[in-house]
Amino acid sequence: MNVMIFAAGLGTRMRPLTETTAKALIPVAGRPLLDHALEQARAALPAQTVVNAHHHAQQVQAHLATEAHVTCVVEPGPVLETGGGLRNALPLLGPDPIMTLNSDAVWTGPSAAQTLRAAWDPSRMDGLLLLVPLDRAHGRKGGGDFAITSSGALVRDADGMVYTGAGIVKTAGLAHITDQVFSLRELWAPMTAEGLLHGVVHPGHWADVGHPEGITLAETMLREQTRR
Repeated sequence: MNVMIFAAGLGTRMRPLTETTAKALIPVAGRPLLDHALEQARAALPAQTVVNAHHHAQQVQAHLATEAHVTCVVEPGPVLETGGGLRNALPLLGPDPIMTLNSDAVWTGPSAAQTLRAAWDPSRMDGLLLLVPLDRAHGRKGGGDFAITSSGALVRDADGMVYTGAGIVKTAGLAHITDQVFSLRELWAPMTAEGLLHGVVHPGHWADVGHPEGITLAETMLREQTRR
């Protein structure tokens, strides 16, 4: 299963850190955020991993220069967001289901990628998202995203669980989206309506590192895991 890592964001919530550094290269616990995502990607045993880049793209390219089986795709025009970025990378990723990972997230516990792979069932799913309850979502601002029904399918629910930025999706639906710039949520919407977007609960913790205070929260979360 090939992997797409999203690293093309402008990092506006991370300013002033992102004025000189790509958000994906901001260090957390002594390692760039992107390296945390790459570690997760390797657990999926992908033939190919694609990382998109835009803001300070040359920094991301240089960082990935020695990574085997990792390709950096620079988006020179507008930031395409997650859905547009995935569609832009499809020539490299191929037609099979793709694992997607946000680069501004950190997980503890079992491998997020392996949890997704173990739960993935393409015969009854078009998409699968990795979720955590709010009390294990560090740095989360706001409520939840989804509730898991008895069948395993997801429904929107602000009091439900939090999407952690990791999932698996079939990509055929991208061909029906006419916008150039769009979120993965537009790909998920018809899946949700048909009961084909499912969820699996991550047994560990997750931190949102899309804002500066998330760095300290993520580092504290990682230290607490090493003590267990």
